[in-house]
Amino acid sequence: MHSILLATHSIVRYFLLIVLIIVIVRSLMGWMNRSSYSKLDDKFSLGLFILTHTQLLLGFALFFISPLIIFSGAAMGDRVARYWLAEHNTGMILAIVLITVARISSKKMKDDVFKHKRMFTLNAIALLIILVMIGLSHRGYFSITY
Repeated sequence: MHSILLATHSIVRYFLLIVLIIVIVRSLMGWMNRSSYSKLDDKFSLGLFILTHTQLLLGFALFFISPLIIFSGAAMGDRVARYWLAEHNTGMILAIVLITVARISSKKMKDDVFKHKRMFTLNAIALLIILVMIGLSHRGYFSITY
């Protein structure tokens, strides 16, 4: 079960990153060009929202069954154990919150340019956090873990 969840979590990451980059680029272009927030923008935002929360659920499941997660005080003294127990989860949850806030708050906004600006800003910060957390894992950006 662990290897299936880990592989799925690892693969979904790529789809999430691709859609996140598409949302960021479309938002930046919409903001700079002062264009309307289209149905396609909304669909990409919804897709990102769904992928992000799917990844969250997979991560929660892995948190409780992974052999890398050690629930003890000694885990904080070990760099690898601390990363998987605390740092990875904290960073990724922060990124998920930013993506979620971007989606929900922009839906309530009336001005399309401000929607694009909000989507760009919060999602770009989320992407930066995700890339830092992936880098800190020392597994590489282009690996699939089984």
